[in-house]
Amino acid sequence: MANDLTPNALEELAANVAQPFESAHAMPPSVYTSQAFMEQEIDGVFAKEWYCVGRADALKEPGDYVTAELARQPVVVLRDRDGDLKALSNVCLHRMSTMLEGRGKARAVTCPYHGWTYNLDGTLRGAPAMTLNEGFCKESYKLPSVRCEEWLGWVFITLNADALPVAEQLREVEAMVAGYDMTNYTETFYEEHEWNTNWKVLAENFMESYHLPVCHAGTIGGLSKLEEMVCPPGLEAFNYHTILKDDQLRIAMAHPTNDRLEGEMRRTTFLLAIYPSLLITLTPGYFWYLSLRPVEPGKVHIRFGGGMSDDYKNDEDAQENFVALKTLLDEVNVEDKGCTEKVYAGLKSDLARPGHLSHLERPNYDFAQYLYAKLKP
Repeated sequence: MANDLTPNALEELAANVAQPFESAHAMPPSVYTSQAFMEQEIDGVFAKEWYCVGRADALKEPGDYVTAELARQPVVVLRDRDGDLKALSNVCLHRMSTMLEGRGKARAVTCPYHGWTYNLDGTLRGAPAMTLNEGFCKESYKLPSVRCEEWLGWVFITLNADALPVAEQLREVEAMVAGYDMTNYTETFYEEHEWNTNWKVLAENFMESYHLPVCHAGTIGGLSKLEEMVCPPGLEAFNYHTILKDDQLRIAMAHPTNDRLEGEMRRTTFLLAIYPSLLITLTPGYFWYLSLRPVEPGKVHIRFGGGMSDDYKNDEDAQENFVALKTLLDEVNVEDKGCTEKVYAGLKSDLARPGHLSHLERPNYDFAQYLYAKLKP
């Protein structure tokens, strides 16, 4: 089994990305199985980049919140009393317990250990039985803030005070999919999962549609043709590829009232991989996404959500469309889980060797280049 002593994963990755795409190989097994390499990713990537916690429309009302862990820092993202999105440390300033969990609605942030309670702006509202401590001053306590930005309906957080704004990093994405109007897609489901695979295996699985005819033979494999897939070179902050869908899946097509998209764009699906770990399937009719966080080399935390374009919301069969979409995506997820967990099982083998990449795996090559650029000495 691969281990952290031999080989050095970063050195192996350096040799891997030095090859031109025309002769490129998949990343070496050590990049996926090494605990030391995962720690480098947490410190060099996740502690410095933007991480997506979901959609803004899921946090509509004051007190709506979602929690996250980012580079070992528990964070809560919430809608405050003024209607603004805020991200705060989710660690009590008393005995340092974590506080809120999951996703929900709260009038205040209350510590489950001793009942210290914080307002939605992070200021301390109350602290029981503290009057006899002469040094205690309630006004001196406020939960540390974390950078939080909204972009086209997506909510991002970062621990890096110097990170470029999301909109600046992703202006090419915004221009490319302007006709889809991503702000006006409504999330209809959200779940969190853990799978027994490396986060990069799942990210790369999303980045290439080469696997669709085989891995997804029982669901969407027959709806996409390899010869119609386009995989351009990636950009600094993201990569993407496109698929032309046929009208067998009507809700993947532009709605008849959509006058923003023309020609083949009315049936084009964008698969956007926004570094490091937001993966968006965007069709003219629906979207779904994965936001990934490494837990262990062989375990990934997944935020999984999706919904429909608001163009479809007034249709008589709108609810039927939502149900059909979720049923399809659940079936696709079962297939992806099986495939990606098998890949990780193979990566742990002493006999595992990375093979050459197909032209349909160009995004995987660009992803490797991105990782090395962030982690190199």
